[in-house]
Amino acid sequence: MSTAPRRPAHRVPSDGAARAAALDWPVAIGTAAERAGVSARMVRHYESLGLLTGVARTDSGYRQYTEADVHTLRFIRRARDLGFSMEEIATLLGLWQDKQRASSQVKRIAQAHIDNLSERIAAMQAMQRSLQALVHCCHGDDRPDCPILDDLAMAGTPNSGATEVAI
Repeated sequence: MSTAPRRPAHRVPSDGAARAAALDWPVAIGTAAERAGVSARMVRHYESLGLLTGVARTDSGYRQYTEADVHTLRFIRRARDLGFSMEEIATLLGLWQDKQRASSQVKRIAQAHIDNLSERIAAMQAMQRSLQALVHCCHGDDRPDCPILDDLAMAGTPNSGATEVAI
């Protein structure tokens, strides 16, 4: 058991306004990245793509991120987690920032993304079924005969029966 004296835990106020005041803003890129759950490299990348605009700089050129910038980074991270493309994210960001938007525009983008995901899932399931059938046909013993390799070698030949599935 340790006999070292315990330091009191740093406590951040529980109400939103006081908690925000307890965090110093603006912050450097590393702190912004940490608070948003992304890497500093990705912050720079998002900025280079125009997803994060108007970032202030110090006189010496260091980026300074506001609470709103970090919120935008979290938005981008969540959209990436859901698999949206950078182009879709740019559109969604524009809609998020446009308080006059119609939610139907957002829903249309999300539905198109769902449809794309469904197609990709179906394609991957077809690949899985094909591989399962090939693995089932392979004896997996010391013999050199292998239907898996035979199928791979036949891919792209006329009437091979092999099907390519793009994801």
